[in-house]
Order: sequence, then C-alpha cells, then structure tokens
Amino acid sequence: MASILGDKSRAVMLWNLLDGRAYTATELATCANISLQSASNHLKKMITANILSVEKQGRHRYFKFANDEVAQVIESMAGLISLNKEFKKLKKPKINGFTYARTCYDHLAGEVGVKITNSLLENGIIEISGKDYKVTKSGEKWFGNLDVNIYVIRLKKRSFASQCLDWSERKHHLAGALGASFLEKMIEKDWIRKKANSRELTITSNGKAELKNRLNLEV
Repeated sequence: MASILGDKSRAVMLWNLLDGRAYTATELATCANISLQSASNHLKKMITANILSVEKQGRHRYFKFANDEVAQVIESMAGLISLNKEFKKLKKPKINGFTYARTCYDHLAGEVGVKITNSLLENGIIEISGKDYKVTKSGEKWFGNLDVNIYVIRLKKRSFASQCLDWSERKHHLAGALGASFLEKMIEKDWIRKKANSRELTITSNGKAELKNRLNLEV
C-alpha cells in the first residue's frame, strides 16, 4: 500500500476517488496530468494490488476502490502524502433536471435515484449482495405496503435487483426488475411524473412527502 501511494500520480488519482464516485481512466489521467497510457499502467497496478476494482458500463470502464476498507486506509494515509495544491480535482457534472432525476432504461437514475437507493440500504430494506441487491424480510413488507409484489417480480426472466452505475453520480442505483417495478409504482402513485419527449423526471410534492415519511429522505 505504501509503495502504491509513494507515486505522486497514483496518489492524486486515489485522492480523487475518495469522494466515493467512480471515474474513467481518461478522467483520472486528466486529474493527475499524465498520459492515458501512463494512467492505464498505474490503474493496472492498483487493480492487481486489490486497491481498485473496475466496472464496465456500456462502452466505458469505471474505476473505484475495491472496498470500503481500502478507501479508509487511503483516507487515513492521505494526510501523509504531499500533494500539489494545484492538482486537478474532478468535478461532478453540472446539476440540472436531467442529472437530478431521469430514467435509465426503465428505472430511476440521477441524483434522486442514487439517494433513494442509499436510503433503502440505510433503512435495511435492501442489502448489497455481490454485484446485485437483495431484499430483506423487512424490505419485503416495505415494498408490499407500496403494492410492489417481490415474489411476482422474482419470477420475471431478467435480473431481479442489480446495481447500475449512474453516469452522472458515478455511484450505484437500483436497477433490474425491482428497480423498474418500483419506478412504475412511484409514477402510478404520482410521486414522480414523466416529462413529455424526455427521460427527465419530476418529483412531485406528494412524492417528496412520501419519501420523507417512508425513508426519512429529503429530495
């Protein structure tokens, strides 16, 4: 770990990854002010050392910490690393209606999608299971109160509850059959409304109140 952090370029890339988001090799090369080839070599070494993991999403490959424990170690050691104050910190895309709430195929994405998924995790409604999510016993009851039938959804010939990496948030949101059914139910209950000829979604005042009441979440 110390030898990995001993390289300035790798230290800068890892420092950027501490915001919890995932980044492409091109973005990490830019922040470290090195070539894409050089960045790729550094990333390969960090993957081999089990510091980072890579996830394919469409045409892109996104890099992030292999697990929370690694991120904690990096964060604790970061104070010992002498970083140039002028290094390029990567920024999230500018917030607008589309990055705030939108559909990703047939499920909810954007800032709201990630926030709801995190709240489902924090409230013990779903749990991470490898690259997917699983619904807890209390979660089955929670979804049942929304008329989302977990048992019927499990019978569908598709992924039940998968993790989908959000391109604007660079964190996971709930996808799969459960994500699609959940969004469909939120639209049916007028928590969320679709915008005409757009993937952008609007969170209604009723939706904000329900999310606050059911998940203690403010959006």
